[in-house]
Amino acid sequence: MTGPRRTRGLAVAAALLLALTACTAGLGDVRLRIAAGNPGGVYDRLAQTLATAWQAGLGIERPQVLQTEGSPANVDKVLAGQADVAFVAADVAAERYQTNHSLAALARIHDDYLHIVVRAGSDIHSVAQLRGRRIAIGSPSSGVEFIADQLLRVAGLKDSVSTSARGLDNSIVALLHGDVDAFFWSGGLPTPLIADHNREHSLRLLDIAELMPKMQAISQVYGTATIPASTYDQLVPVTTLVVPNFLVVRREMSDDVAEALVRGLFDARPQLALANPAALSIDVHPGIETQPIPLHPGALRYYRAQKT
Repeated sequence: MTGPRRTRGLAVAAALLLALTACTAGLGDVRLRIAAGNPGGVYDRLAQTLATAWQAGLGIERPQVLQTEGSPANVDKVLAGQADVAFVAADVAAERYQTNHSLAALARIHDDYLHIVVRAGSDIHSVAQLRGRRIAIGSPSSGVEFIADQLLRVAGLKDSVSTSARGLDNSIVALLHGDVDAFFWSGGLPTPLIADHNREHSLRLLDIAELMPKMQAISQVYGTATIPASTYDQLVPVTTLVVPNFLVVRREMSDDVAEALVRGLFDARPQLALANPAALSIDVHPGIETQPIPLHPGALRYYRAQKT
């Protein structure tokens, strides 16, 4: 290439380099805290990977990952200024947004599926039959506890069951030892701990199709989904509730920082998928679907540039 054509080509290349440099310029002084979840959980694993990716891709100090009990604590930390970015279940975020409109979303990330699990030989075959039983409802102040509370209320069981706050591992052990009759869990498909403990077909999932209209009346973010029988080697598929997860920030975050974080998120998809298979569903097109939480203007700028 010679003459005017070569000159134009060099000019275009220089313009592209300048644009890319401008995207991350000035971010070196940014310090971030990410509210994640329990050690080793999906939120924590994704947050650790994302922190490393943001450090490398944006040229910033590695963000601090805050280990928490889950979604309610995470969104509260962001709103209180104790965290800058949070992994949050959409139902929890939607409830908080009703009273505090300073919340904004960077992206929809992965979806979680509600599991209500009983022993394979149990006489419990419906949610209604949980009446009078002992139920583990997730860690204290977790997104699992939030959904369990909602579902037990719409089922009319809130005051007629005995509940205990337990993490997933503890819940499975308690169920298999007969210390509880059922447990709630919200997570990706398959959830490895549940799959691993079901190798001897000791666990069974409950179908909640009849309760979905009431659950969807509570929150617009709840969707209906099927857990295929093959997921946990069950006899039949079950209908359940699906809830998205969001990355959220405060609206006051600068547009440039928010845009850079969203770009870094999608650039890090291969690493995130290695950290946890739930991240395989992270994509630009569903990423904009964060209703009722509005997208941060910086995030919106990124999506518009991607023509989504």
